[in-house]
Amino acid sequence: MDSSIDYTSPSTEFTFDVNNNTLFKKDVFNFLNVLGVQQLNTLNNTSLIDIFLSANNVIEPHYHPNASELVYCISGAMTASLLNPFTKQYQTYSITPGQVVNIPQGWWHYQFATVDQTHVLAIFNAPTPEVILGSDILTLTPSNIMAHTYSMDKGQWEKAIAPIIPSTYIGPRQNNKTTDENKPQQYVDDMNHYEGREYIN
Repeated sequence: MDSSIDYTSPSTEFTFDVNNNTLFKKDVFNFLNVLGVQQLNTLNNTSLIDIFLSANNVIEPHYHPNASELVYCISGAMTASLLNPFTKQYQTYSITPGQVVNIPQGWWHYQFATVDQTHVLAIFNAPTPEVILGSDILTLTPSNIMAHTYSMDKGQWEKAIAPIIPSTYIGPRQNNKTTDENKPQQYVDDMNHYEGREYIN
């Protein structure tokens, strides 16, 4: 029992409707609901993401710096791939209802639904699951740094990542347009945040 929680306080929370806390929504078939200590203050070292996907939709490559992840399939079917940092090889596992896959803390991974109406629960051993998304790494790292580091032409790099929207979460996009008016407000805010900064050329 966590002694830091005052179980006698009238503000102590024991229930929460996860349907009321959407982290990301691509459409009515593909969305993520989240539960952490901000939503339920009696949680100790547990949090979860309730994941709904249709066939061929992907939870983008990412990792969790503060937690391991246990993915439990409720309905449908999902394939999870994780990069083993010790062998430098991807390990791929398919799960169906009642099956789980465990993803160790800090391991790069992605998941995709292989059938419609896939529903899985991702359970974390941390009160709030932190995430580093592949789309954020690719788009928010200065282009000149990526090009210089990997001996690429900066223009080629910028052209290659132009279609990527930061914080994609669920891909692929519903349309292939890449103009700013089709990008979500968070993308525009992220780009404005980085404009005007000076980096090494």
